[in-house]
Formats: sequence, C-alpha cells, structure tokens
Amino acid sequence: MMYRDGTRKSIWQEEIKRFSSDTDLNQPFDVAIVGGGITGASTALQLQRSGKKCILVEAANIGFGTTGGTTAHLDDFFDTTYAQAISDFGLDQAKLLAEAGKDAMRIIESNISGFNIQCDFEKKVAYLFALDEKQAKQLDDMVEASSKVGHIMEYTDQIPFPIPFEKAVIIPDQGQFHPIKYIKALCEAFMSAGGNIVEDCLCESHEEDNDQVIISTSKGKINVQQVVYATHIPPGVNKLHFTNAPYRSYVIAFGLKDNDYTQQLGYDLSDPYHYYRIHEINGEKLLIAGGEDHKTGHTEDTGECFTRLENYVRQYFDLDIPYYSWSSQYYEPVDGLPYIGKMPGSNGRTYIATGFRGNGMMFGSLSSQILTDLIVNGSSKYEKLFDPGRIKVGAGFTNFVKENAEVVFDFVKDKLTREYIRSLEEIKEGEAKIIWYDGDSYALYKESGGKLHALKSTCPHAYCEVRWNSAELTWDCPCHGSRFSVNGRILTGPTVENLRRIDLEADN
Repeated sequence: MMYRDGTRKSIWQEEIKRFSSDTDLNQPFDVAIVGGGITGASTALQLQRSGKKCILVEAANIGFGTTGGTTAHLDDFFDTTYAQAISDFGLDQAKLLAEAGKDAMRIIESNISGFNIQCDFEKKVAYLFALDEKQAKQLDDMVEASSKVGHIMEYTDQIPFPIPFEKAVIIPDQGQFHPIKYIKALCEAFMSAGGNIVEDCLCESHEEDNDQVIISTSKGKINVQQVVYATHIPPGVNKLHFTNAPYRSYVIAFGLKDNDYTQQLGYDLSDPYHYYRIHEINGEKLLIAGGEDHKTGHTEDTGECFTRLENYVRQYFDLDIPYYSWSSQYYEPVDGLPYIGKMPGSNGRTYIATGFRGNGMMFGSLSSQILTDLIVNGSSKYEKLFDPGRIKVGAGFTNFVKENAEVVFDFVKDKLTREYIRSLEEIKEGEAKIIWYDGDSYALYKESGGKLHALKSTCPHAYCEVRWNSAELTWDCPCHGSRFSVNGRILTGPTVENLRRIDLEADN
C-alpha cells in the first residue's frame, strides 16, 4: 500500500494511520478543509474548536503529501530572508514576518502541550554557515537584517558539523518533531471535538453561490459556508498557478557509526542549500540530510539527485548505509512570501494557503491561525502581508515573468521532442519514454517483468506534457506540478483527472 505520493518510503510513513468516519455528506457544514497535511489538520482543528462545524476531505490518506515527506525542521529564519523581506516589502512588514515565525512556533508548542502530543518534539539550536566568501557576505546581510526585525542570530567561531566554513551563526529556539505523529494527533483531537474526516475523497471542483459553496467530490456533493484549500494548489486554473512554481527536494536518512554526531540543526547557504538533523526512528538515531532541489519536471535523471546528495554528505560525515531516501514537493511563490487568505477570483467564501517554500511546517501551522481569524472574525493581522491577491511589480515580478515563460516553453518544447518508435519492443524493461506511436503521444513505462504501462502523455490540467521522474517512478508535469503514478493515478494536484490509460498492445 502506498501511503505517500511516491514509491520511495519516507522515514515518517510507518506512523500513518487511516481515519474512518461514517460521515453523511448530505448534511450541511460550516467549513470544508480540503487536504490532510499539516495545514489542513491544523486549520480543521482550530476552526472546529472555534465553534465551526467542519469536515476534512483528503484525496488519499492523512499525511499522503508533503507532510509525509518533509524533514520537519521548525525554523523561524525563513527561506525568504529578513534582508530580502526588508528590501521587497519594507521594515514594518519584515518585522511582521518575524512575528509570524514566533506565532507559528507558539501554535505548534501550544498544540503539543494542550493535547499532550507525543511527537518527538525538541527545541534545538540551529547553525547556519557560509561555505565561501560570497555566502559569507550573504550571511552578514542576514545577520544585519535579523537584528533590525528582532530576530536573534549570533556569530560563532565553531560549528558542531564536520564541514569547512568561512563564517557561521547560532540561532536559538528552533525545533524539530515527527510530522506524522503530530498531525495524526491533531486529527484525533479534531474528531474528538466533533469534526469529520473523509479520506479517499477527491475534491474535483467547487461552485460559490451567494450564501454557500457547493463542493463536488468523488464521493458526492458537500454544501458548506466556506471552503479552505490546504492542497498546495487548488484544482482548476487559477491565478495562483502562475504565481507559484513546483519544486522537488531530496532527502536521505543515514545510519550512524557511533554517537559522535551533533544533535543540533545545520544549514549551509548553497543554492540549493543542504540541511541536516538527527532523528531517532525505531530506537536508532539517523542523520537526515537534504538538498539538490530543482523545479519539478526539469531534471533529466532525478535518480542522480540522490547520488549527488549522498556523495556530498559522505565527503564530510562518516556514515553507515542509507536506510531511507525520498523526495518531496513544495511551491515557490514569485515574491518569496506565502499566499494565505481569500482565493483570488472568489466571492470571499474560498480560502487558500500555499507558497510556503521550504518552511511548510511553520507556515502550515501559522495558516491555521490566519484562516480561523479570517473566517471567524473577518480579519487577521497577517492578511495584507500574505494576501493571495497581491502582485507587486517590484517584488517577484521578474520571477513571475520567468516562471510563466518557462511554462509556455515547456508546453511548446515537449510538443517537438517526443520520440518516434516503430514498435513497442523498443521500450526496454525499467525504461520510461514519451513517444509518438501510431499518430499519437504516449507516456510509456515497462516494468522489470515486462508489463507495459501506457498512458496519454498530456496532463489533463493545462495540457502540458508530463515527464518521467526516475527517482519516484512517477510522471510529473513541469508546468504546475501535477504528478501521476505509472498507471496514471493522481498523486499530486492541481489536476483532478488521472492520465488516460491506453491498452496499446490490445490495439495492435
């Protein structure tokens, strides 16, 4: 049984459990939360406790997506630095961003203490280190900006990682936890508070009326007052599909040869950066190392990403074998800040939380506060900073143009670069190809035993051509991040349709 959105097993997924509630979908609800990761579970619980009658709808199982594939660093120094935030949004908004980090950690700690959640939570010190002079200058800028917004970064001459460095800082009051243990407990608390969870229920679309939202799902229609999309990207085609770009990140969990490893958090300033921490699974401590990020569908051999990551980490650490290796997806917003609030183009009853970069555990948790404040009270102190309707010509506009030019390029390029084959016998076992065959375009994958999986290669969402992900054995759309299994089943939206299966051998 695949409990996450790829074939590789993450370190967390043994803890995934099924939630079954015999829910009558014909009854009215106040709020539907779509998506069963940290954003959806946190938001559903907070809304339910605020007095709303809520239903949490998940297309697969709780923790199936990015929450089941995160490394679960809890950081309040975000991928968008305070220096960048000051430059693009001004000092006051950058101070508010720093406050958001403190609020996110407070929400997580409050949930853990309030519901007595056993999720391996630990407060940690983080070490951020520059590997060369260019990174050292960047680090200096970060330290200066952090002091302006009230965030603590202190220089240090030593780091507890066996990696040569130019300059480093210590950042106190960071953290880590087991993400699936955490959201599993949130879901249990949500159900205990009267909430409803429906798994294996794909949300296909929604329609806003004057006084309600009608959600169409694979299990029927649901009538609600408001809907929250906690799915990274909502279904359909929306402005957010053009202001967010999907990325993949790679993770390996190594066995340790002894106990002489730091228990603190570590990050370099490479682009993409590497990140490290220790976690104990089944009584054994493992080093979790991540990096090698790239835009979804934009790397020819994704398996090589694991090879490069392992080779890099082994340059510095004396490690045992890798016990786990997996990749996960996140979204990069064009101006660097998340989109949390009312969905662009809606009449005010549809909400969204996306664009978290590599800080999903923190911004997913913060979203629960922002969305509850907006739905229950009508306002939030963060609504302007994270407004999904914003587009600033200065902040992120160049990236906005670049990302959408790449979408157009991908759309056109893939129409020109499909292979022609004369026979299905040309596909070798273990090989995947996008091909022209008998006048049409297909995505083919042949298993080791010779079984051929044939699919129409066009993503149903916006009609881009999918590309093969050899690391996870999936077909990934390079335009907006939809992903599919070898038999065409949806793994990741925004598509709401599978790739169409074709029995080529029966046709010939």
